[in-house]
Amino acid sequence: MDELLDIVNDEDIVTGQEMRSTVHELGLQHRGVHVFLYSEAGKMLIQKRSADRASSPSMLDCSISEHVKAGESYLDAAIRGMKEELGVTGIEIHPLVTFRMNYGFNDNEISTLYEGVIDPDKVIFDPVEIEEVGYYSISELKEMMKEGNLKFCGWFVEILNWYSKKPANLKVLDL
Repeated sequence: MDELLDIVNDEDIVTGQEMRSTVHELGLQHRGVHVFLYSEAGKMLIQKRSADRASSPSMLDCSISEHVKAGESYLDAAIRGMKEELGVTGIEIHPLVTFRMNYGFNDNEISTLYEGVIDPDKVIFDPVEIEEVGYYSISELKEMMKEGNLKFCGWFVEILNWYSKKPANLKVLDL
């Protein structure tokens, strides 16, 4: 699915717009958003991306990972992502960090990470984008990553490292 994205400089100022396919073909810096959603029991909702996804198919990812569309705010993209991917609305989220990171070949983003609480009973995930969801504590996730039996999106590993106060391949722009 092609969509129009804002191109941004290192200060996160919009310098132009291009279609997503062109952005990734040329390696233009654009915006992304992630959300860590927790159950009341303190377990993070993790999604397994659909096998049909162009990027990182069948890999484990944070609760929400979205591109920010042209003219859209980070917060609006997070809210859209929660509705489109998990079928939930009205979730109160707050920003934790804005950072710059290389997500893979020609995928350069400035992203904001949000955090919030979700009622698992209200989640109706989109089977086109998500194969399944699960809920895990941070220590369970770290153990799963250490065992190496499951494949995690590279960006999720780096964001979780930052979140856990470990070295991470991202540059913090704003806390």
